[in-house]
Amino acid sequence: MRNLLFFDLETKRTFAEVGGRENFQALGLAVAVTYSSASSVKDPEGEEYSVYMEKDIDALIEELTSADLVVGFNLKRFDYEVLRGYRLLPPIPTLDILEDIYQELGFRVGLDALAKATLGVGKSAHGLQSVEWFREGRLDLVIDYCRQDVELTRLLYEYGRENGYLLYWDERLQVNRRVPVSWG
Repeated sequence: MRNLLFFDLETKRTFAEVGGRENFQALGLAVAVTYSSASSVKDPEGEEYSVYMEKDIDALIEELTSADLVVGFNLKRFDYEVLRGYRLLPPIPTLDILEDIYQELGFRVGLDALAKATLGVGKSAHGLQSVEWFREGRLDLVIDYCRQDVELTRLLYEYGRENGYLLYWDERLQVNRRVPVSWG
């Protein structure tokens, strides 16, 4: 069985606080969540999620590098850049859904927009809200939010793999449009 690992992370700080988008490494890891298709370890709800805090960065990177394929949304231009603030990352086999969508359409479509159009459900919050929760010590909310993003990513990947496309909302025409994907 292939070990597909779905991954997302949340940060401690915003770009505004660290001097802009060129300072990914200063954002800091608040929480990371993974879902392994090959895991036999289940959480209390019977799911295969693992939660990592900043102190667990080595274990997180070990899990990422041991996967057959890491699937996520904006991994290459965000999540991996945040992790590089802790240590050099070896090559990681990655499917970045946002990158695939951008290559096909020529513009970026957010996770929330793809999930709403394709799955009929959107994100529960946004990244800035997660930073606020982290500051308030509400790690339970940060973890839940991150886990939900991992779940949406997994469901989008599975839908795209099975159907050969995802949907997004076309504001101009006020219709859902298909974007082809080839993840089979």
